[in-house]
Parts: sequence; C-alpha cells; structure tokens
Amino acid sequence: MKIVSFNRVKKSLLLLTFLVTPFLIMAQTGKIKLSGKVLDETNKPLPGATVLIKNTNSSTITDFDGTFNLMVSDKKNVLVISYMGYKPKEVETSGKEFLEIKLQQESNTLSDVVVIGYGQVKSKDLTGSISTIKLTDLSKQPVANVGDAIQGRAAGVQVITSGKPGDNPTFRIRGTGTIGNNDPLIVVDGMPLTGGLNQINMNDVESMQILKDASSTAIYGARGANGVVIISTKRGSVGKSSLTFDFSTGVSEATDMLEVLNASQFASLHNDILNNAGLTPNPDFQNPASLGKGTDWVNAYFNTGHQNNYTLAYTTGNEKSKVYTSVNVFDQKGIILNTDYKRYVLQFNSDTKISDNLKFGNSLKLNHDVKTQGDVNIGNALLSLPTQPIYRDNGNFSGPIGQPLYSGNQDNPIGKATIVDNTTKGYNIQGNIFSELTFLKNFKFKTILGAEANFWKTRTWVPSYAWDTNIGPNAFLSESSNQAITLLWDNTLTFQKKFDNGINLTAVVGTSAQENKFEYISGSIQKFASENTQTLNNGINQATLHGSGSEWAIFSTFARGNFDYKNKYYLTATVRRDGSSRFGQGNKYGTFPSGSLAWRVSNEDFFKSKVVNYLKLRFGYGITGNQEIGNYSFSSNYNTYLYNFNGAFVSAAIPTVLPNSNVKWEAQEQYNIGLDATLFDDRINVTLDAYVKNTNDMLVPQSVPVTSGYSDIYVPYINAGKIQNKGIELVINTKNIKKDKFSWTTDFVFSMNRNKVIDLNGDAPLITGGLGLNYNVSRIQEGYPINVFYGFVQDGIFQTQTEVNNHAVQVQGTSSSNSTSPGDIRFKDLNNDGLITDADRTFIGNPNPNFTASLNNTITYGNLSLSVYLQGVNGNDIFNANRLYTESMSITTNQSAAVLNRWTAPGTSNTIPRAVYGDPNNNNRGSSRYIEDGSYMRIKNVTLSYNIPVNLLSKKIFDYAKIYVSGQNLFTFTKYTGFDPEVSSNGIDNNIYPVTRTLSLGLNVGF
Repeated sequence: MKIVSFNRVKKSLLLLTFLVTPFLIMAQTGKIKLSGKVLDETNKPLPGATVLIKNTNSSTITDFDGTFNLMVSDKKNVLVISYMGYKPKEVETSGKEFLEIKLQQESNTLSDVVVIGYGQVKSKDLTGSISTIKLTDLSKQPVANVGDAIQGRAAGVQVITSGKPGDNPTFRIRGTGTIGNNDPLIVVDGMPLTGGLNQINMNDVESMQILKDASSTAIYGARGANGVVIISTKRGSVGKSSLTFDFSTGVSEATDMLEVLNASQFASLHNDILNNAGLTPNPDFQNPASLGKGTDWVNAYFNTGHQNNYTLAYTTGNEKSKVYTSVNVFDQKGIILNTDYKRYVLQFNSDTKISDNLKFGNSLKLNHDVKTQGDVNIGNALLSLPTQPIYRDNGNFSGPIGQPLYSGNQDNPIGKATIVDNTTKGYNIQGNIFSELTFLKNFKFKTILGAEANFWKTRTWVPSYAWDTNIGPNAFLSESSNQAITLLWDNTLTFQKKFDNGINLTAVVGTSAQENKFEYISGSIQKFASENTQTLNNGINQATLHGSGSEWAIFSTFARGNFDYKNKYYLTATVRRDGSSRFGQGNKYGTFPSGSLAWRVSNEDFFKSKVVNYLKLRFGYGITGNQEIGNYSFSSNYNTYLYNFNGAFVSAAIPTVLPNSNVKWEAQEQYNIGLDATLFDDRINVTLDAYVKNTNDMLVPQSVPVTSGYSDIYVPYINAGKIQNKGIELVINTKNIKKDKFSWTTDFVFSMNRNKVIDLNGDAPLITGGLGLNYNVSRIQEGYPINVFYGFVQDGIFQTQTEVNNHAVQVQGTSSSNSTSPGDIRFKDLNNDGLITDADRTFIGNPNPNFTASLNNTITYGNLSLSVYLQGVNGNDIFNANRLYTESMSITTNQSAAVLNRWTAPGTSNTIPRAVYGDPNNNNRGSSRYIEDGSYMRIKNVTLSYNIPVNLLSKKIFDYAKIYVSGQNLFTFTKYTGFDPEVSSNGIDNNIYPVTRTLSLGLNVGF
C-alpha cells in the first residue's frame, strides 16, 4: 500500500477549501453574478442607465460602455432597466449569465425632464407652451453659437443670423411686441446672461428650453415679456470617467455674389450718364470696349473664409461627486477682408453630495474673445470703379485721379480694409455656486449666488495715407473700455408630495435679487509725431474724452404651484412681484400673475382610441412685463455746457429731456390654447398652439413743444401704446421607419404670426427706417404691422414726352437734364391733385413674414446617419437699400449688372430708368422700386456622419469615434436680388454682412 505523507494531504485540503469556499458562500447566500450591456436602437451603449432587480432595492448603473454587473439571488429574476428619454424595459434573466438589452427611445419624449423657471417638470406634465431643443446632434453644425444652430427648429421663434464673425443672432419670440427692446431674457444655468450667446461653447450645451407663453414666462415677471431662453450646460455623471475631443474645420463663402459692371460696361454707362445731362463724356471712355474687364473689386474684397473649432471635455463622477470641464478654441476668418474672430472658453461644472440631504455645486464659464476688422464697407466695394486698379505700379494703394466727375471720389476699399485696425477684446466671466438642502422629506431649499463680469476693450487705429488724390493726412487713434458687473442671489423653497388620493403637488416660493453696474470711458486723438508710437499720450491734436456710468437693481418675490389629479387634470398658478430701480417712486413695483390648465384626455376611462395614444389640451393666461426701457427714464437728463458770462467761461448743467415720473412697466397679457397628441403607437407626435399677445402700456415718444424749454428731439417716453400679436404654431415629429439597422424620422415646424399696432398715442406715426439725413423708409402707425415700408409707388417708366405731359407733374424744368423726361420713373398720383408730392406716399411693403417653416429628415442605416434640414420664410418684404446706390446711375460710381437693362429708348425698359447725372426726376426716392419679395427656402444644413466601429480596430484606442461632413446654408431658393434674403429684423438690407455658405469636416472621439 502506498502511503501519502501528511504534508501533501494538508496542502491538498487547503487548495480544495480555497476553490470550494466561494461556491459554498454563494450557495449559502444565493448570490449569482449577472452581467450585461444596455444599448440604444442603433447599438450605441447607454452609460448611466439604471438596472434594478424588480421588487428589491438592489440596483446598479451602467458604466461608460453600457455594461453592468449584479449579484442576484437565483437564476430567475426580473430586471427593470430605465434611462432618461427611453422607455423602461423589464427583462427576465431566465438563467442567463450575460444579457444584451436594447432600449427604445420615447418617440414623443413625454418622459423627458424640461427645465422651467426655478424648477423642472416632465414634458407630459407641462401646462404652458415651451419648445425644447436638444443640441446633441446640432453641435455638429459649422456655426459659431447656439442661436445659429436652432434657427427654424422652434415654433414661434424667429432667429435672424449674420455672417459677420462674432455677431450674435437676433431672436423674436412670437413676433415683435414693442417698439423698444424685443430681446428675450437668456438664462444660463440659472443665471441671466447679459453678454451674448457667442460667449457659450455649443459643445457645452446639454439642452435649451424656450418659454413662449405668459403662463411659463410669468415666473420671470418684469423680464418675461419677450420670452425666456433657458440654457443648461453639461454636468458630470456617475460612471466611468471619459475624455472627449471634438474637432471641425471648414471653409466659407458668400451664398450669392452680387454682379457689378466691368470696365467696358461702366464706361458705356458713364457716357450715357453725362450725355443725358448735357455734359462732356470722359475722353478716356471714347472706346469702352477697349477697356476690357478691368478691376474686380468685389472678388478682391470678398475671399474664402475658414474656421477651426476644438473642444476637449472631461467628465467623471461617482455617487458623491461629479465634474464636467471643457476647453474650447474657436478661430474664424470671415469672408470679407480682415474680419476675424477668435474665442477661448473654459467651462467647469461640479456637483458634490455631502450627505443624502445636502449637496453643493457650481457652474463656471470663462470666456475671452477677440474681434478684428478693418473698415467694413461692402457698399464701397460695389461702387469702386473697375477702371481704377487696386495698386499703383509702385505698390501703393490707388486713389481716384483727375476730376471727380470722371474718376469719382471713392476710397479704396481694399486699402481701407487693410490699413484700418479695429479690434475688440472681451474678457467675460459668468459663474455661480449653489447649495441644496432637502429636509422633512418633502422640502428642498436651494440658494444660488452668481456673478457675471464683462470687460471689453476696443482700439481703432487708422494711419495717415496718401493714395493719389485721396489723402488722409492725420493718423487717428481711439481707445475705449467698459465693464459691466452683475450680481445675483436667488433663494427657492420647493415642496413636493404625492398624496394617496392621486393628488400631486409641487409648490415653489422664492426671492431673487440682481444688481448691475456699468462703466464706460473712451478717448481719441489725431496726428502723431511718429506713427510707431500708437498711444493716446503721443498724439498732437486736442484729445477728445468721453465717459459714463449707470446702474440698476431689481428685487423680486415669486411663487408657483403645480397641481395634478391622477395625471388627468393639471393646474399651474404663478405670481411674481418685481421692484425695479428703473421706475419712479410711484411705479417701482409691479405684479405679474399667470395661470394655466391642462386636461390629459387620454387618461380618462371613456377615452378609447387605437389611433390616438396620448391627448392633452392646454389653456393659459398671464401678464408679464418689460423693464428694458433704459435706466433713468423717470428723471430728466442733463448735459454740461460752457457759456460766456462777463468774459469768463462758466459750466452749467442743463436739463435736455423732460422727466416722466409716471413711467411704468410695459405690460403684456397673453392667451394661449394648445394641444399635445401622439398617434399610431407613438409614431407621430403633434403639438399645436394658438395665441393672442397684447402689449399694453407700451412706451412711445411723447410730443414735447419747443416752448417747454426742453428738446423736441430727445423726448421722454410715456406708456400710451398697444401692439397685438396673434398666431399659430405647429410641430409634427414622425417616425416613418424604425428597424434594427434602419430608421427614418421627420420633424416639421410651422409658425404664423400677425402683428398689428393698435394704439400709438394719437394719429401721428413714428418715423423709422432711417437711411441718412431726412431719408426714412419705414413707419409705425396705428392699424398696420410694425415697421411697414412707406414711400412712393412706381407705375412703370415714361416712354415718351407725351406720357410725361399727360401725367401728374413730378419735376418741372427746361430740359431733360433738369426735369422729368422719357426714361424716368412714373410715380402714382394717389390723391389725384395733379402733383407728385409727399402726400402721394403710401404703405408699400411689410417686413413681417406670413409664416416660417422648417423640415428636417434624419436617416440612419447601421453606423451611417444623414440629416437634411430645410428652413424657409414666406411673405415678407425687403427694402433693398443697396440698390439706392448700385442702381442710381446719377453719379460717378460703379453700378450693378441690373442697369444693363436700363431705359435707353422707347420700349427698352419699363422697370429700370434712364441714366442721367444728378437724377433730376429723383428716381432714387424711397419707393416700391426697392421693395422685393424676401421669401426664401434654404437647404440650411446637410450632415453625413459615420460611427467608426471600435471592434474593427486591431487594438482598442478609443471608446467611440464619429467622423462627419456638414454643409451650412448650402443652397437658397429666392427671388431676392441681394446677397442674401436674411437681413435685419426691420427688413432693410443696407450694407449688411451676408450669411455664409460653410462646408466642414469634423471628428468626435471619446476615450
């Protein structure tokens, strides 16, 4: 018999015990390890999804690649998986040790959390009119700020963009509600933003909510009349730490170039201009064809722009602490010579959980930007003579040579754009810290301290120059700096409870205090002993100094209650009371109430429909205010003057503006009725709203007689106007095809608004749309939309002298060079008095669109995704003021190619008049000649992206990667003859920097 040693037996027993013990422990505790992965419909991992064992408190959260691990009691369990924006899913384990679980996205996002003023609610529980925009996909667009990205994507929100680097977009929410400031309140991470949207890195933005009706904006009281834009930036999340890098590079160009005359065409035109005025033509232009094409100033002035955008972001978090931080660099070269913009942004957001009841956090944004431009004057580039070179043979910039009648007197636009240095540097800080305490189970107290500091410094330097006969003998330097400091302290107490009888109640009370101080100083001087010493103290001529300062403060109390009964009947009531320093003693405080009701019809027992899955009706009413009227409207303004008293100069402060101590808020009441519905198993989501918005007590200029001793030009404003906006908004989201590897979704947005001035403190209209001395083309008048165009009506072209003689007298004279003649514009005699005078002017156009619309289609196949976005405006008119100069044919400047179709003999043209020096008939007066249809439909964005499969790589370098190509403003279909139909909100195109077409390539990588 073989004998085994005791030591060997001991070692074997120890090894057996080590191997068996874990299984014995699991057998005793009943624990089995279960792993899995949570994915979306496109097989993309969902980090941060909650995995819960049903009917237990045992749960976990998926890590960055969507995986999870759980210890379960036995092989048969039910897991409940949930993730915001996706339908919860229950999965039976059925003895499996690894599960791959796919979640379906909520088609109508009813479970999404919507940020509202001082709180948040689920989308399905909303009673007001709010547009929610997620910027996850929009961040791939080649634009500088979030305003450009959301254009057309929110119903009732008109966004007007500009191609100029560093410019901010213009927002109009549900029409123009006042003749004053119409800009909405922008709130970023709980703090109102006084700077522009270009301070924000679009990659940092998580979501944007636009509050449109009074029931949702009344919580902001005196600042909610023009709507509220709430921006939430990204925050850290629990799970695996991640590092992401976004990069895009692109090139830009004007969407449509304006064609002007070449040298031979201009020479022929110039000969006509002088001959028709009885003047001697330029001897150098005897043979126009011999001059060829000459100088193309427009193409030299415009160039191909480019831009680069870099964002490096890091996020990490656990149950106690979460952090999100990013660095962004944006570098843009404009399409016009020497127009550049650079931006640097640092974002740092953190959340720290001290205990189950107490947490702290912060949001911090540091921004530095630099805007550089020369002398931006598109008009000069259009009007410069093609017969003049850009440079002389010695390399100097050229100027006109000879008498102005022949060579004109235009500055060299390339020279001006090159030598002028106009730079603005901004240093901006916006941040807050907050603390949140939960107590007595249902109460939560939150306090937030915020500050925003904006510092800008602008420097303009123009050296002396001598370009032939165009001479600037003295160098010029101007420097200015200003600062705006805003402080905020908000406190809110929230009570939230679900009662057993089906009542859900959320109540918020709070206070808000905000203060702003602004200071400005500037100085300028001319002529320098040496232009190498470009400082104000080295100037020779008398310096000019300016300085000013202002401040305002507002203190508010507010309350809101959200009530619902059995998820069927909803009530929201809000009241805010504001006290503002911008008003006099009797009107410092205003109260702004609102209320809204909603009925979720689809939750009623009687509602049984196989077509309609969800149906909610909404109604709201409220009053909001507008305090953006300037800081000291209730008091008189004083100017300091020097006057001679007994041979000595004495200073005196003289009041220039009559005070109005009764000035108060512009109050806006709004009615809103809405409908939310989903159809065909959540395949179609519909939101429909109709509203009436009345601006009462609108501030309008007061008539001040000269005999009062006060200025009749700089006048006080009184509350005596009324404007009404009413409209319809429709949003339709559809899931056309939804397969495992293929999907197709469509988003349609439609908005229609009608604007009307109801009252204006009397019959006298307000004259607007100024284009120079005593040249105005718009007015605000009772019974009409705001800023309608006003002028003469063109009625064709006089073809013969008989037609001139038989028409009302326009301009009398002795010859065709000083009176109305064949080839001139015929204007309608509207009052039939036989004379064409200012009394024959009338309303000739409306800059407000009939409707705006957009259509977005997104098609996904496997790892490929294609998005095509169309956006358009219909029914608005544009006053093309550029044509006042490029089609005048009355002085020595170049003209647009349109004048090739000018009148030269009877029957040659009935739209464009003759060319004649001095324009004796005043063909160039403000008239319907310059009114054009501003409607357009634009392929706003096309983006093709590809998710690079990580598992195809031989070695895993990153967790995910996406490459994409994107085109912005690719094609525009319009009848408008200018650079681009997207002009200013008043509808006047006057030397506006055009919107650009941009093609970009981007990469998004996560580690």
